[in-house]
Parts: sequence; C-alpha cells; structure tokens
Amino acid sequence: MQHPSCARVVVTGGAGFIGSEFARVLVERGYRSVTVFDKLTYAGNPANIADLAAYPGFTFVQGDICDAARVDEVLADADIVVNFAAETHVDRSLLHPGEFIQTDVFGVWVLLEAARKFGLAKFVHVSTDEVYGEILSGSSVETDALSPRNPYSASKAGGEMMVLAYAATYGVPAVISRGSNTYGPRQYPEKFLPLATTNVLEGRPIPVYGNGRQMRDWMHVRDHAEGIELLVREGRAGEVYNVGGGNVRENLLIVEYILDELDAPRDLVTHVTDRQGHDIRYSLDTTKIRSLGWQPRIPFEDGVRETIRWYRDNRSWWEPLKSGEYEEYYRRNYAGRELVR
Repeated sequence: MQHPSCARVVVTGGAGFIGSEFARVLVERGYRSVTVFDKLTYAGNPANIADLAAYPGFTFVQGDICDAARVDEVLADADIVVNFAAETHVDRSLLHPGEFIQTDVFGVWVLLEAARKFGLAKFVHVSTDEVYGEILSGSSVETDALSPRNPYSASKAGGEMMVLAYAATYGVPAVISRGSNTYGPRQYPEKFLPLATTNVLEGRPIPVYGNGRQMRDWMHVRDHAEGIELLVREGRAGEVYNVGGGNVRENLLIVEYILDELDAPRDLVTHVTDRQGHDIRYSLDTTKIRSLGWQPRIPFEDGVRETIRWYRDNRSWWEPLKSGEYEEYYRRNYAGRELVR
C-alpha cells in the first residue's frame, strides 16, 4: 500500500465511539487526508471528533451510507474506505431488527458498489466477534463457521458475506476485522460499561441480565483502533482478521470494578430477566493479526479504571445523552423485566 502520507481515507461512522478513535489514530500517524462520513444518528456525536477539526487534512461530511448518491460524492476521490457505520446494539436490534438490516447489509452493499466503481485501493469492513455466536470453550478462529443468534449479529454477518462476495466476484480489495467487546472514553451510555458507570454516578440501579455470568473478551478502544489501522496498511485482500483483547471476563466482574472504583454500594446491582437469545461467552484467537505485529498494549485493569474515571470526570459529555431518545429506549428495553431473585 502507498505510504500513509499519500493516502486519502474515508471513515464511515467516524463520529461514533470506535470510528472517532480510529480517525484520531489516522490523524496522529500523518495520513494525507481523513474524511469522517457519518449520519449522526443517536450514537454519532460531533463532540467525539471536535479535536480533529484543526488538522489540515481533516473533513467532516454528514450523510447516510444507504444514500448512494451521497456515498459516490464522498468516495469519488478516496483511496481507502474504512466502514464503521452500523447499527450496533443487540438490545435495540431486538426492538427494531429492520433498521439493522438496512444499515448493516444494504448500506454495506452501497459502499461496495462505490468502491468497485471508483477502484479504491482498499475497503476495510469493521465487524464483530458476535458473528461467531457463543463459544462455550476455547476461542474462535477466522475459519470458523458463522452462527449469529440475534438480529444484530445476523445483520453484521450478512454485511460480511456481501464484502467477501464482492472481493471474490469483482476483485474489490476488501479486508474484514472482527473485533471483541470494546471499552473506553466516549462510548454511548447504552453499552454495558458506560451504562453501569453512569447509572452509579446518578445513584440509579445497574440492570444485570440473568446471573451476570456472561463472558466477553474486552479490549480498549485505542488498541482496537490501532489494530484496524494496521489492517489498512498490511491486511491482505479477501482475508478476515480477529482483533481481540484477550481479556475474557464475566459481566459481574466489570460491575465490581465499577462499584469499587466509585466506592458505591453493592445493592445497586439489580438482576433482571435475561436478554432473549443471550450469548453466554465470546473469545477470539488473534494469532493471525499478531503475526502482522499487532498486540493490545493497554492492561485491562488500568484501562477499565481510567475509563471509569473518564466518565466520572466528564459528566458534561454523557449527561445530555441520557435524556430524550435514550430515556425512551431505556424505558422500553427494561420495562416489565422481572427482578431475578
């Protein structure tokens, strides 16, 4: 691939949590131009990229990846597109599955058509470990069959299949990353760690699904962003790469970290009826991307502690988000869930 100083990169969904950190990595590493293309749905936040505006090569464009004409305008002069744009929250996919199919499958097809039309040098599609489905022991490798069990992971798997089809059929130089659970600053507070942290800061209960023993592989957002940037440079077309933190932990342990760091009482933990089709465990084998020279750098305990403190010290960032649309979603998602005794 050409040197980063020559590359013009479009980051779709770049005002979101992981996408904005990725755009920050590109800016720091001297890419010629970085364009964030984002619809600014509830999870896209201009504040996430406000610090990048001073960079001479940075541009923000508002738009929807499902809008082919708008996508063509943005990708016509690009070399690389990295697609973070997606509906991403499992709980919301149970309420509105159609929205996930529209963005995560149809929107990906629109991007692929543009990439084919303009002959982009690389198409990096950001996916999730959830496409594998739950894995009760061991770790998922890239050649494992996909077995998604909820509308979100099914929509992401559908998008992946379209990417691989365009790579095989039309020669689109596409790479797929499958990332594990990601945490860090600027994550929308519907997700588990920021939801629990901000609820504690507000003195509200922490809703924990079922017995709370579900296990996730946790990775800091900076490590995730750096892994994807490596794939921009070194990932082989037509290949899939797992990007995981190697920190498989129970959800209840995350809650304990939060309560201890904020010196909060244990009785804030409220066990509620489990999510439908809730996967018990995820774990990724990351041998393949490590062979390219990547490994996570941020120790899990340090990263979680710093993240909790960030939410504690940046109430002005998240407090405005926990109103209006968020409150309506929160009410719908948790209303009627019986307490698990």
